[in-house]
Amino acid sequence: MPPFTLPFEKPVLELEKKMHELENFSKKQDIDVSHEIELMKEKIAATRGQIYGNLTAWQKVQVARHPDRPYTLDYIRNMTTDFVEIHGDRIHGDDRAIIGGFAKIDGQKVMIIGSQKGRDTKSNLECNFGCAYPEGYRKALRLMKLADKFNVPVVTLIDTPGAFPGLESEERHIAEAIAVNLREMFNIRVPIIVAIIGEGGSGGALGIGIGDRILIFEHAYYSVISPEGCAAILFKDRAYADKSAEALKITAQHLIANKLADEVVPEPKGGAHTDPKAAAENLKTILLRNLAELKEQSSEQLMAGRYDKFRAMGVFNG
Repeated sequence: MPPFTLPFEKPVLELEKKMHELENFSKKQDIDVSHEIELMKEKIAATRGQIYGNLTAWQKVQVARHPDRPYTLDYIRNMTTDFVEIHGDRIHGDDRAIIGGFAKIDGQKVMIIGSQKGRDTKSNLECNFGCAYPEGYRKALRLMKLADKFNVPVVTLIDTPGAFPGLESEERHIAEAIAVNLREMFNIRVPIIVAIIGEGGSGGALGIGIGDRILIFEHAYYSVISPEGCAAILFKDRAYADKSAEALKITAQHLIANKLADEVVPEPKGGAHTDPKAAAENLKTILLRNLAELKEQSSEQLMAGRYDKFRAMGVFNG
């Protein structure tokens, strides 16, 4: 199956196609064109860099939703060891849209929890396309309290378009489950680091998003509503999603400027999907640095700082 290409990546695709044609021509005619191929590679890298250095907010949303983008399990596989997954919320069941368990990052014990999407129809149905039910949020809170009990820092990875808004969720009190998480995460006594690795959609993201440090990947987004949902409300037409994405100020750069996130995790050229291992290495480096800083603080300092941090968000001094 050919790699998935985003609309704005077509100039890179055309150059790669020409390079492959040149390579095939070289083999068939036994002609040395290595110099020309090197020039083509440089041009491809420059074109990709230029495209990804000037992405619009809507294009970043598309990158955040790229089907080959690494998900939570990919980061766990690429940057942790000794992962032991823990299942269930002890009330209703196990929600595969949120997974978690104990792991080690460079020997540092952590409780890692994250939203999970699927790669195909079967796995997407299993994890409900990354949209958690109430039991997912209750499982996440159970794991955080377990980490708190054993004095293990918590790392959460967010990649969801939002919590599942269906009848089953409402019957099992999705709003209450998220609200309880928001309240209880302020009372967790160990460091919490939150990283938005793809989509950060609405309350579904916030349900595991209260932390001492908020990291966001270079091409991820974090928003109170999807650009399509915003467009449907404001413009009565989802076709205006690009305008909505700009207006919502949902990119990493906007979040840093508005003090809603603390640090941007750089992505490999062309996005995290082009080199998942390099993306995981970037995240691991930043996580370890922040964990070392936070471990110097007492539980009281962590909880007070976390509370002050979120109380200051959205304050307008005009």
